Amino acid sequence: MARYIGYRSAASESATAGDVGARAAPDGAGAAVDEVAAGEVAVGEAVHRGLPSGHLTLNISLGEPVRIVGMPRGDQAPGEFRALLGGLHTSPVLIARAGTEYGMELALEPAGAAAMVGVPASELTGHVLDLADLHGDLAVLPERLAEAPDWRSRFAILDDVLSARMGDDPTGSAEDVAWAWHRIRRSGGTVRVEALARETGWSRRHFGERFRREIGLTPKQAARVVRFERAVGLLKAGGGLAETASRCGFVDQPHLTAEWRALAGCAPAAWLAEELPFLQDPLTAPIPDSEP
Repeated sequence: MARYIGYRSAASESATAGDVGARAAPDGAGAAVDEVAAGEVAVGEAVHRGLPSGHLTLNISLGEPVRIVGMPRGDQAPGEFRALLGGLHTSPVLIARAGTEYGMELALEPAGAAAMVGVPASELTGHVLDLADLHGDLAVLPERLAEAPDWRSRFAILDDVLSARMGDDPTGSAEDVAWAWHRIRRSGGTVRVEALARETGWSRRHFGERFRREIGLTPKQAARVVRFERAVGLLKAGGGLAETASRCGFVDQPHLTAEWRALAGCAPAAWLAEELPFLQDPLTAPIPDSEP
């Protein structure tokens, strides 16, 4: 089941947060769409760190283009995007934020990425793709959403597009790899790769290759990102560094800080200071640990 999180309507429209609040995912899309958010948020001029997570990100701006000033990999130049698809990554995406942001964002499960967007997750790892470079309904989706008169119409368009795309994949993603991915998610990134390989009946090498092709990261990288993502959620909720390190399976607080520097590009305290204005927004409250 997809988790639909808080919405804020555009100031120029009559819809309220309650009008487009929590709702069910479209039939067939729940396994691939993990979160959907939409609305208008006023922000000051700043650079936001898009941290590594266990989701691909589909971001559609209905206002000014999204300006990325730092890509997760050095082989892609910064740029502006009306709509973008970001793959899993192990370093931050730096996004310039100014004025009012207005648009829609979807967090996509990597195990269903090929069916949902027509591009395997492994080909997107560490990259940001302009949605205009894709063919068919996704390429024209930003224009359709911008022309829609209200939020209900926009979500109806999303439902139609996502449901149709899931229907185009009769076999679904590889069940064994999807199972292993959800085991990693449920464990908070603490399950051992050897145990996963043993339970699938494959060698560790074969398991790792299958997993990377489907998910976009190796099992070890995926576990690292999932553990980091859980730590992000706990710190957002007000947890202390030592407590978070212990609950997430880090050896100690210095281990957590070292991982944070590697994956976020800064220390946890520096990130909290940067993000504090956004963390205080009730519509960006963290989602409790759970599985679809």
